[in-house]
Amino acid sequence: MVITGESKGQKGRVLEVDRKDNRAIVEGINLISKHTKPNSKAPQGGILKKEAPINISNLMLIDPASGSPTRIGRKLNDKDKLVRYSKKSGEEIK
Repeated sequence: MVITGESKGQKGRVLEVDRKDNRAIVEGINLISKHTKPNSKAPQGGILKKEAPINISNLMLIDPASGSPTRIGRKLNDKDKLVRYSKKSGEEIK
């Protein structure tokens, strides 16, 4: 979920993460218009809508139990494996 900026409140699936630049591409969020020449992929050319990267600090994970944005913690589960969990509900995040 986007927590700030032009797309505030919108939800989408994270497609790609660039850890070096702290940016992520989210499905359907931060759309830009890209002008393209005709080529083999797009024989017609024209204006294509595509997702642009957004800063990770403007995103928040959605709590699996309530569906609202939540912070994340890390803890050891019963099998001594480090897992992420929701700070709001305490539920493990898959």
